[in-house]
Amino acid sequence: MPDDAAVPTMFDQKLDKLAALAVRVGLNLQPGQEVVMTAPVEALPLVRRIAAHAYQAGATLVTPLIGDDEVALARYRHANDDAFDTAPGWLFEGMAAAFRGGAARLAVVGEDPTLLAGQDPAKVARANRARSIAYRPALELITSFAINWNLVPAATPGWAREVFPGVPESEAVARLWDAIFMACRVDQADPVAGWAAHNATLHARTKFLNGKDYAELRYRGPGTDLVIGLADGHLWAGGAEPAKNGIICNPNIPTEEVFTTPHKLRVSGTVRSTKPLAYQGTLIDDIQVRFEEGRIVEAHASRGEDVLRRVLETDEGAARLGEVALVPHSSPISASGLLFRNTLFDENAASHIALGQAYTTCLRDSAGVPMDELAKRGANASLIHIDWMIGSGEIDIDGVTKTGSVEPLMRGGEFVGA
Repeated sequence: MPDDAAVPTMFDQKLDKLAALAVRVGLNLQPGQEVVMTAPVEALPLVRRIAAHAYQAGATLVTPLIGDDEVALARYRHANDDAFDTAPGWLFEGMAAAFRGGAARLAVVGEDPTLLAGQDPAKVARANRARSIAYRPALELITSFAINWNLVPAATPGWAREVFPGVPESEAVARLWDAIFMACRVDQADPVAGWAAHNATLHARTKFLNGKDYAELRYRGPGTDLVIGLADGHLWAGGAEPAKNGIICNPNIPTEEVFTTPHKLRVSGTVRSTKPLAYQGTLIDDIQVRFEEGRIVEAHASRGEDVLRRVLETDEGAARLGEVALVPHSSPISASGLLFRNTLFDENAASHIALGQAYTTCLRDSAGVPMDELAKRGANASLIHIDWMIGSGEIDIDGVTKTGSVEPLMRGGEFVGA
């Protein structure tokens, strides 16, 4: 008889289900593929299970790249000033080469949203810009959906403390894991079947929106009076979609969104964030911006404003939109009542927009078309892609047809007819 230590606990079973889900549903990993995986050091138990399931699915090689908060902080505490203009381009070029060679991309996320809150915002901005420039070759393959890729969460102490402040760390981590398992549908008897049903719902929603082919969306709510024109020939997407390599994958676990490409020149009005934005270790709260002809011309935040302004200065496209996404206020993540302070979760609790690079796959007949041609249809280009939340139970959204008719699309944060 095995001793008690050898008997998997309920937590072990759910963690293994999450790993299997990341490989089977998230990546839909195919025999013969390599996997390039990034993760925080605290996520090693999940990383090891993912590797096991990947090899069982036929992976030829799983390469984990492990990050550590203390190492990241050491840079800000001890590095010379010129260090903040440096990024590992050699690493990202290698990742891009792996993707071009057929590797899948898996990111285990669980960063501390306030890790760099006490650091010099100028150094944070310089480091982020250097990284964005170096990461561009790999990012382009991801945003163009050239490969099958997936983001999956792991509870870490730094993240858990922010979600459950004032709670003992071990309890906070346990509670965050429970929330992750719920949001990822791991607590269901058959998570794979649960995801199949959920994907069917998202696909029905995208079919409805693609049939409508709206020219623009109009948002109304507290602090928000916004018009977002949609790119010419835009397509809505959501849930499991085929990558250009032919593999159908779920890029985000969890996900509740349907999304498309806005026109970079046709956004006007004001909008206020409804949840904080956790970006590269900095929390940016109460964002309020004003758009003119697609560009942010005025920006404020009650917290992290300096970082926000530096983000908007990254390049010409950083102050324009690359994505617009719709999420019902009643989504399971929103219904949990938790503020996750993590974009993977919070963007799936509320409708949102993204600054920066557009997903060019959300344009009809975009395969092989140069970016300058896609730009004429409204696709934005940038070194960054940063989602932030603008939806709530107080937001109404109308769809405007190409003939100018106005139709209710969402009321009180819920879909009407979709």
